[in-house]
Amino acid sequence: MSSPAPRSSSQATAVARDRGDACPGSLRLHAADDGALARIRIPGGVLDVRQADALAAAARELGDGELHLTSRGNVQLRGLGDGCGAQLAAVLDSVGLLPSRTHERVRNVVASPLSGLDGAGLADVRPWLTGLDAELCASETARDLSGRFLFALDDGRGDVAGLDADVTVRAAADGAALLSLGSSGEAIAVAGSDVPRSALIAAETFLTSAAERTQHGRQVWRVAELGVPAEELTRTVVERLTAAGVDGAIRAREVALADGPVPGFSGAALSVHIPLGRLSAHQWDALTRTAERHGGELRLTPWSGAVVPAPGLVPSDASYALARLAAAGLVTSPDSPWLRVGACIGRPGCAKSHADVQADAARALDAAAGAHLPLYWSGCERRCGRPRTGRIDVVAAPEGGYRLTATEPAEATAVTDAAPAPVLLDDPSRLATALVALTDRTARRPRAARRTP
Repeated sequence: MSSPAPRSSSQATAVARDRGDACPGSLRLHAADDGALARIRIPGGVLDVRQADALAAAARELGDGELHLTSRGNVQLRGLGDGCGAQLAAVLDSVGLLPSRTHERVRNVVASPLSGLDGAGLADVRPWLTGLDAELCASETARDLSGRFLFALDDGRGDVAGLDADVTVRAAADGAALLSLGSSGEAIAVAGSDVPRSALIAAETFLTSAAERTQHGRQVWRVAELGVPAEELTRTVVERLTAAGVDGAIRAREVALADGPVPGFSGAALSVHIPLGRLSAHQWDALTRTAERHGGELRLTPWSGAVVPAPGLVPSDASYALARLAAAGLVTSPDSPWLRVGACIGRPGCAKSHADVQADAARALDAAAGAHLPLYWSGCERRCGRPRTGRIDVVAAPEGGYRLTATEPAEATAVTDAAPAPVLLDDPSRLATALVALTDRTARRPRAARRTP
């Protein structure tokens, strides 16, 4: 099933802030209601066994023992004690998860998880991934990127190309790599060997443009916030590439998108889904030991999933491995309703949340299977972590209960004059009834107008 295409073109909405980027990292911890929080960047979600074991030890010895996946395939540790920052940094540094202390929050890179494994991609993006990470860590300019700035490296299948990255590189059928910025309808064709340097130049060009538009200390963090057409930025990048000796030609951007890996065995990898992106120590160890038995690598995905590369694994052995992972509480079937449910952290971890949304989402899981769109549960109107695609928002209300609204896939970035009246849910156990009412109401309301360039 294909995902909706990215927004076309192009007049970005100007956004500015009067405070610095407070996005948490490995060294800059965030104070949450359940203790300090660390967000550890894992470029491409790729870990070896030693690194995975180190993260588990840090969670166990310094935090609450659990590991949480983000929508960028990174790892969060929660419940950290006061004053543990130096100890955590030492653990990460010892296994190569902190290659540059000055760049640790800017290493936000997602990559096609099955690249080089199942034959469905047009290129193996792993060389791009390691090259871009090295380029980022070596760039003094890149230190100024926001912790929210995102790179996506797509092997041509269209999975991570739909994640609203600031710089997207997608493999093309003719062997070129297509680099695009934000929601631009244009891309720059470069040689595959030039991808790491080209992506860095694109990011540095963004920083120059952002600095030119920054006044009185106000901050611009994402390409979409510049307030200029993305195509204008694209042409500036071409000029910078030419000056750096990189050939780049403007083409139309590829728009066909696809979903991420489905749970099961692809013939060269084991894939699982992680309910709500939350892993107990036992579940993390089950994944790590599986990776240890099959080549020693684990790839975390932006869709609350994990992939264990297992070339040469025969189907009978794959079934046994998946059964062990399922016994640990991980999702190994593509039919599980968990694939259609997401949630923010909610209570007790977030002071702004009005409910324990993860517990309520689990209680109402069976009803999610009948929804016409995926569900995303949020503890407040901020709706942290919500997907950009079509969904049903289940938002906790201050007075208790939840409000349900639907955003159809074609309307995910639409302009509406007024939000539809929500369906109220006073008890999560009655979600199925509320979903029927919402589906009926959604079918009867006028379609929203699409944004035009």
